[in-house]
Amino acid sequence: MSLEKSTPTNAIILNIKPKTLSKNLFLNGILCKTLVFLTLILYLIYFFLSSSSTTSLLQFPPTKNIIKSSNNIKTNISHLVFGIAASSNTWGKKKCYINSWWKPNITKGYLFLDRTPNDEHLPWPNSSPPYRISSDNSRYMPYNKHGMPFAIRMVRVIQETFMEEHDSSTVRWYVMADDDTVLMIENLVNVLSKYDHMKYYYVGMNSECIVSNFGMSFQMAFGGAGYALSYPLAQALAKNMDTCIKRYPYLYGSDHILQACIADLGVTITLEKGFHQIDLRRDISGFLSAHPQSPFISLHHLDLVSPIFPSMNHYDALNHLMKAASVDQSRLLQQSTCYNKRHNWTFSVSWGYSVQIYDKIISQSYLQIPIETFGEWRKGAWPPYMFNVRKFNNNNNYSCDEVPNILFFDSVEGTRLNHIVTTYVKKNHRICANNDDDHSSNGVMKVHVFSPMDKLHAGEGNRRECCDIIQPIGMDSMAIKLRTCMKHEIIA
Repeated sequence: MSLEKSTPTNAIILNIKPKTLSKNLFLNGILCKTLVFLTLILYLIYFFLSSSSTTSLLQFPPTKNIIKSSNNIKTNISHLVFGIAASSNTWGKKKCYINSWWKPNITKGYLFLDRTPNDEHLPWPNSSPPYRISSDNSRYMPYNKHGMPFAIRMVRVIQETFMEEHDSSTVRWYVMADDDTVLMIENLVNVLSKYDHMKYYYVGMNSECIVSNFGMSFQMAFGGAGYALSYPLAQALAKNMDTCIKRYPYLYGSDHILQACIADLGVTITLEKGFHQIDLRRDISGFLSAHPQSPFISLHHLDLVSPIFPSMNHYDALNHLMKAASVDQSRLLQQSTCYNKRHNWTFSVSWGYSVQIYDKIISQSYLQIPIETFGEWRKGAWPPYMFNVRKFNNNNNYSCDEVPNILFFDSVEGTRLNHIVTTYVKKNHRICANNDDDHSSNGVMKVHVFSPMDKLHAGEGNRRECCDIIQPIGMDSMAIKLRTCMKHEIIA
C-alpha cells in the first residue's frame, strides 16, 4: 500500500519540480541583475564624489569646515598679502614711499627685487618688507617683445607672491603695487571687505589720463595705483601665468599682460575710485582737494609731481599727510562744503589736506569738479583727463570769486570736546583781480575743523558730510564743525 501511495506522490513531485526551479531561477536572475545595477550606481556615485573631493582638495588645501569658519570673520589686515615689484638700483630713492605705510609684524608680503640689494641696504631693516629675488625669466626671452623693460618679471610677481603665501584659510586678497605706491591700508581693508573673497575679483582703477587708458585698456587696473586680486583669481593666474605670458608677447607692459590674462579667465575689472595712478604733472593740489566720494586708497608718481604740500620736499610732504591718515583714514581727502552767509563765503574742506575759501556762494555740484592746477600726462593729448576740470590760472585776469584762498593742513589733535580737530593754515596769498575787496576772505589765515570721532562711511549709498561755521576765533581764524547731513538737506 505504501508503495502504491508513494509512487503517485513521487510522480507529482517529479512533474512539478522543473517548473518551480525555472521560476526560482527567473526570480534569482532578476534579483542578481538588480543588485549588480545598484552596485554599479553606488560605485559611480562613490567614484564621482571621491574624485570631486580630491580635485577640490588639490585646488583648495583647507577643508570646507575650516573655510566656512574663517569666512565668518570680517576681512582684516591679516587677510591681505602684498606683492611689490622693485629694482635694486632705485630702491634707495623709493623706499620712503613703501615705508610710509608698511607696518612691521602687521602687514604681510614681499618686495621682489631684480637682484641682491646693494651693500648700503644691508643688513635689511625690519621697517621694510622682506625681500625676495625674482626668479630667472630667461626661458621667456622668445616671447619678450614688450615695450616696457622687465614686463615679464613684473607680471610674474603675482605668481611668485602666491607661491610664497597660498594658505586660503589665512589669505583672502593679494594686493599688488609698485615701489613708489603709497597705500592707505585701513581704507583698503574696508573697501575689500565689501566683496566676497571666494569669488573672482580684480579690484583697481584706470588712469586719470584718457590717452593712457586708450593705449592700454579701459578695462585695466594700473599697477602704480595698486590693485587687489581675490584668492581664487590669484590662484588661477598663478596656475596659468606661463601660458598667458607666451600668448601675449607684444603687449606693452605688465599691467596690460595681466588684464589680458584676467579677461581670458572670464573676469572683468571692478572699479574703485580711491586708487590713484596719478598720471598727472606739476601741482596736484586741485585734484586732491576735490577727491571723488570714495575712500582714499592710494597715490603714485609722487616724485614726478610737485610736493603735495607747499614749502616742503616730497618726503616731508608725504609724512605730513600720513599724520592726518594716522588719526582718521576714513575722512582723509573727503570733501565737505558749508557757507558763511553773512559774508557770502563758501568753504570747501578736504579733510586732512586743505580748505578752500571762495568769496561767493558756490554749490557742491561745482566744487566737486577739480581745479586744474595740474597738467596732462602726455603733452598735447586731447581730451586729457577722465574727469571734468575747472580752468584756473593764478593771475590778475581771474576774478577772486573764482580763485579761492587756500589753507593747507597744519596739525591734528586727537580729541577736543569729543571731536578730532585739524588745523589748516594759509601759506601763500592768492593772485586775482579785485583782491582788495572789503568782502574778501583774505584775512582768514587759519581754520580749525572739528570732525566726529566715529569713522566716516564714504562711497556707494552714502552722502558726503555737511558742515557749519561755528564762530570766528579772533580776527584771522574760523572754526568749522562737520556733521551728518539732515534728511533732504541740499548743499548749496
